[in-house]
Amino acid sequence: MGNTYSDLRIGDVMKIWFEYDKQNDILYINFGYDVEDADESILTDNEVVVRIKDGKVVSLTVFDFSKKVDLE
Repeated sequence: MGNTYSDLRIGDVMKIWFEYDKQNDILYINFGYDVEDADESILTDNEVVVRIKDGKVVSLTVFDFSKKVDLE
């Protein structure tokens, strides 16, 4: 992939959807694509998985979400 990660764009923001798995404390954010369509997945230092297709971010998976937003 020729992009640096700072060059990435968000997928389709008009088709954004969220899902929160309270039992596992995971927030899923999807930008109009099926997650399975991703070409690449990156795990960041702060436990967020970024899925990429054609240089666009198609989804984010945020682990330990409640801790990150101080909901505990």
